[in-house]
Amino acid sequence: MLELRAVRHRYEEEGKGRLVLDLDTFAVPPGALIGIVGHNGSGKSTLLRLLALLERPTEGEVRFEGRPVTPRDARALRRRVTLVEQRPVLFRGTVRANLEYGLRVRGTSRPAVSGIVQAAAERLGVQGLLGRARHELSDGEVQRVAVARALAIAPDVLLLDEPVSSADRAAAAALYRVLDEERRARGLAVCLASHQLEDAYRWADDIRAIAEGKLSPVTPENLFRVDLPPGRGGGAAAGGAPKPARVGAITITVATDREGPAILAVPPTDIFVSRQPVASSARNVFSGTLARLAHARAGTVHVTADVGVELVAVVTEEAVRELGLVPGCRVTFAFKASAVRVF
Repeated sequence: MLELRAVRHRYEEEGKGRLVLDLDTFAVPPGALIGIVGHNGSGKSTLLRLLALLERPTEGEVRFEGRPVTPRDARALRRRVTLVEQRPVLFRGTVRANLEYGLRVRGTSRPAVSGIVQAAAERLGVQGLLGRARHELSDGEVQRVAVARALAIAPDVLLLDEPVSSADRAAAAALYRVLDEERRARGLAVCLASHQLEDAYRWADDIRAIAEGKLSPVTPENLFRVDLPPGRGGGAAAGGAPKPARVGAITITVATDREGPAILAVPPTDIFVSRQPVASSARNVFSGTLARLAHARAGTVHVTADVGVELVAVVTEEAVRELGLVPGCRVTFAFKASAVRVF
């Protein structure tokens, strides 16, 4: 439905163009539930603004339903693509007036407006706020009102930037339920940027990680900026000869011919977890303390350990029980040099 192709986007800073996004393609199909994850400054918000047709990419194109979007098209298509930013701006007047605004602009009849607003407010739990003004709302209430306002106009694509950053767990869970209901009811496509990885894993069908403006081959738990030493090896099949890369208090061995600034990505599914070091061919073996367990979907658990830096591994719930993994216990993480991806 909505797609970026060969997009490179820059912002001018001190007379120089800073590259903030470099994407070969990024597609949002109908009915998608996409979670965009990445560290602060990775490019998530810029990506959403390009998808929302609020900015034009420096290079490349945005396509909607297979056709390139022109500036004239963008104005009309913004009625079908809606962005709720992390710090949404509400109009003057009451919450009810905010929820009514988009419907009135679209020429919706007064009786229909009233019914739609009431339904949207009830679904997002803001019906008790309809008579309040912006300055009478908490940050979390503002976020919920902004999402209710967006859903009231029934867009085809809803883009959300950290929509539950000021919400409690109950409010966040309610929002995710509403989004899932909208998708099932009418094929709404949702693309949500979040730094709350556990929520993204629980909620989204499709997780996409961004680092330094590029799509990462793995999710961002185990992404590290490094400086790779010079030197070229002959291990072509593995991507290069093993070389060390300092990451915090540990040194990760990686098979690569790259040198200089780079990002290392250690896929959580490629990390072997044990309670004691075991004999293996893995070049990277680190012991430390299990910090936390996060139960994801499909019977999997994210195991976070402090081994000098925080690393996250993915194991089954059965493995957690068999190994007796609990926060505070000693664990060993092991992975091969060839498992570490470099970009």
